[in-house]
Amino acid sequence: MKRVLPSLFVHTLLVLGAIVTLTPLLWMVSASFMPAGQASSFPPPLLPTRPTLEHYVDLFTRLNLARDFANSLLVTVSVTLFSLIVNSMAGYAFAKLRFSGREAVFRVLVSAMVIPAQVGMMPLFLMVKGMGLVNTPWGVMIPGLAGVFGIFMIRQFAQSIPDDLLDAARIDGASEWRIYWNIVMPVLKPILVTMATFSFLSSWNDFMWPLIVLSDDSKYTLPVALANLVGEHVQDTELMMAGSVLTVLPVLAVFLVMQRSYIQGVLMGSVKG
Repeated sequence: MKRVLPSLFVHTLLVLGAIVTLTPLLWMVSASFMPAGQASSFPPPLLPTRPTLEHYVDLFTRLNLARDFANSLLVTVSVTLFSLIVNSMAGYAFAKLRFSGREAVFRVLVSAMVIPAQVGMMPLFLMVKGMGLVNTPWGVMIPGLAGVFGIFMIRQFAQSIPDDLLDAARIDGASEWRIYWNIVMPVLKPILVTMATFSFLSSWNDFMWPLIVLSDDSKYTLPVALANLVGEHVQDTELMMAGSVLTVLPVLAVFLVMQRSYIQGVLMGSVKG
């Protein structure tokens, strides 16, 4: 009995925490199917009296949210793929390749992690402007193509790769590119899945940087378009909830699909780091 009570108490707290966390999300989904004005009544109903898809239809027809969804998908998938390649190359180089100043450069990179991202937005914007990439998808993608945190995690993971394995491949005549692609990348798979999940979630949900770089509403990503939608249709609570559902569903689906590999990568990275 003494063992059952603490376990019951912990599980009760976990269930209550799950209910508190999920209730706003479930109501958001429910409100997106409510007729116009029902979600603003007091007290707000938990379920729609007459479920309707009119708000989703409006988002894709009258408000052209499909275009913004496609913009977000293009930016997010591109950033995720390119960041995996760049971060894995850099992390592997800092872990296993010998070159002058390696440790000093890595220490400088790690120290940059303490600098708030907002501090670098102005110089980053000036660089993007100088390259002529303002109001383009590439201007939105550039900051996410490489990250200090990603390089750090992959470097810590790559340090577990035996040097003898890499040296044997070099003796057999394998090029550095072949070693990286055929030997290192398969070993890095767990941490790459974790980084892909991190990158997808952060890029999809990014609001501030696309808002700064983009000025043409036809190139807006979904979070920026949804924020503008709030300003134009502030009274349309149900419409806002439908837009929020469309924004949340992709990241929720990605996390659920990648959950097992994501947790495995985090645990292995923490042990090997």
